[in-house]
Amino acid sequence: MKRRVWAWTLSLALLLSGCSLSGSVYTVVEPHAEHPVLGEDASTVKASTYSELVNGVLFFVSQGMEEGIIQLTDYNGDVEEDLNRACLEVAQEDPLGAYAVDFIKNDYTTIITTYEATITISYRRSPEQIGSLVNITGTSAIREEAANALADFQPELALRVGAFTGDADTVKELVRQAYYDTPAAALGMPECSVTLYPETGSQRIVEILLRYSEESAALRQKSEQLQERADALLSPLQHQAEGRRLALLMAMLPGTVQVDLEGGGPTAWDALLGEGADDEGLALAFQLLCDGLALEGHIVEGTLGGQPHFFNQLDQNGEMVWVDLSRSTGQTWTTAQMTEWGYTWPGQAE
Repeated sequence: MKRRVWAWTLSLALLLSGCSLSGSVYTVVEPHAEHPVLGEDASTVKASTYSELVNGVLFFVSQGMEEGIIQLTDYNGDVEEDLNRACLEVAQEDPLGAYAVDFIKNDYTTIITTYEATITISYRRSPEQIGSLVNITGTSAIREEAANALADFQPELALRVGAFTGDADTVKELVRQAYYDTPAAALGMPECSVTLYPETGSQRIVEILLRYSEESAALRQKSEQLQERADALLSPLQHQAEGRRLALLMAMLPGTVQVDLEGGGPTAWDALLGEGADDEGLALAFQLLCDGLALEGHIVEGTLGGQPHFFNQLDQNGEMVWVDLSRSTGQTWTTAQMTEWGYTWPGQAE
């Protein structure tokens, strides 16, 4: 007797239509599932417990297989119920299944005390997409991967994250931080959307879609030109003593960066190659130059007079100094001066 059991997942095709990771350069660093006991070939696995049954279905998904066979021997559970439950568990609760699978169906035959189940899987992701996922540990690691994607103006990336905490808004904030980590590629904050698979759990696949204001090829060209401009400006300073580089850089900036606080643009390109930059573009330009001289510092998103304002912080031999090119293109200030003038920043002492 042959009995058929169907296990369907709710398709998210409408939500994900048009999404592709075919251009991704990421590679898998860990297998998605433990390797099950194989039968005569790789399309057949053996199981005698429910956990082995789940692992077998997940193995097929991890390999991008559209059909596989599970041989159940000495199985004490309800085969029909457990097959149905295992397919649903993989498709809805496992990160890879929730991300890659459209639906799973199964049917089985009984041969005395042995069962042979045929698992058929329909995907909304290609085998290349499944194989291109990169595994990372910890939510904070998303920032580095996002910075790499932004630096290359990739439209999307997908990460399998272990020990995930936070939510979609957490990921968006990490992407925002990553944008300022790459000043040569910070040519306009892209629109960012985030989808998590599944919706809950400490293991997630995080899909990040990025929409830029210009075509990626055009942005790459502008980024290269900006980096070339920065390199040319810094070339005379590269061989100077480390302790003198900041002073020499500050002396070079007047007449080099273009300031336009009223209508200027928010990128380093506007400051170094364009018609002028606002406080955000000036902070990015200064950070780009600091990075080129290996000066330790970062962009600060704070306030000035109660209004959002960008400026820079540097560590000079253990001493904190501040730069705001919108105030002056050739000076640094102390923490006390910044506080007196009404600047605020995250972590500021009371």
